[in-house]
Amino acid sequence: MKYLRLLLFPFSLIYGLVVIIRNWCYDIGIFKSRKFFIPVIAVGNLDVGGAGKSPMTEYLIRLFKSNYKLATLSRGYGRQTTGFISSNIIHDDHGKRLSRLTAADRMGDEPAQFHQKFPDVTVAVCEDRVKGIKELQTNHNLIILDDAYQHRAVKPGLNILLFDYNRINEPRLLLPAGNLREPFSGRKRANIIIISKCPEMLSANEQSAVLRRIRPLDKQRVFFTSIAYQPLQNLEGEPASVRLGDDTTLFLLTGIANAGPLLQHIKKYTQRIIHHNYPDHHRFSLKNITKLADEFSACASKNKVIITTEKDAQRLVEHELLPVMKQLPVLVLPIGIEFLNGAQQQFDQFVINYVREYTEHHQVH
Repeated sequence: MKYLRLLLFPFSLIYGLVVIIRNWCYDIGIFKSRKFFIPVIAVGNLDVGGAGKSPMTEYLIRLFKSNYKLATLSRGYGRQTTGFISSNIIHDDHGKRLSRLTAADRMGDEPAQFHQKFPDVTVAVCEDRVKGIKELQTNHNLIILDDAYQHRAVKPGLNILLFDYNRINEPRLLLPAGNLREPFSGRKRANIIIISKCPEMLSANEQSAVLRRIRPLDKQRVFFTSIAYQPLQNLEGEPASVRLGDDTTLFLLTGIANAGPLLQHIKKYTQRIIHHNYPDHHRFSLKNITKLADEFSACASKNKVIITTEKDAQRLVEHELLPVMKQLPVLVLPIGIEFLNGAQQQFDQFVINYVREYTEHHQVH
């Protein structure tokens, strides 16, 4: 597959030229980037696939939700609706009653995850982020844009760019031959760079090697984070008292970009893993879940369990899946982030200062 993708390199050159011209047009003002009078924080990455954007967005929500009327705004990848949709709205622009759809159908799996975990926070989706912010700014004083680094029509006050530690040394090829959405030089727009999914014990030499590879600008703050796995929960988000051990047969159901770190974590508890692995944002079919149920039922192990991710759990409540899902003891493994080098307070203060200073500045004017 890797060599087949290299055959697409000429198309990557064309794609790269288009992206470079587009970014240049924004940089010199031919295309307009809209600024807003409320603080806007954008979280994103340069390549396709999971770099930990959702855990970072959730971290920011927890940091600010007590002191600000905040909203998250995403594109809503994989949803069955169009236009601006908010967790506070039950009808779309065409009058269709949204309550007939699952949260993942209305907003996409990741926004649905935000809404489930933070029901008191407005979660919105819109392909046009400028329109989305205009809809939200009247009743909110802070907006977090999820996966919006390439959405140049909005000029965020703070850009947080994530790099997956496990992919730092991959060739920097643009789509479709590689995984980059834009050239590596696009990192220069970031205010903060996060190296995510690092090993918990990352030496100073290894961190220095990453910095040499990333080549951050002097003005950019760089932080290293690792995945912090949380206790298992049921699909309703309630704690689950389940013991994982060498005798556990674990059925893992994933539809995420990179299940490698998750598998590595689970192997600390058991090597008996049966992985039902699907593409990122995969819409689980009744056939998929029936296959899982049949294999689980046929497994002779006395200690067996099914585990999925928070994002995937949002797509398991489809109406056609419920009859089978109700028979399965599916558990969810939530994740968070942990800052290395004791840098959490530095990160928090940097971001809080931006929001406070931006707010005060625009109140004056």
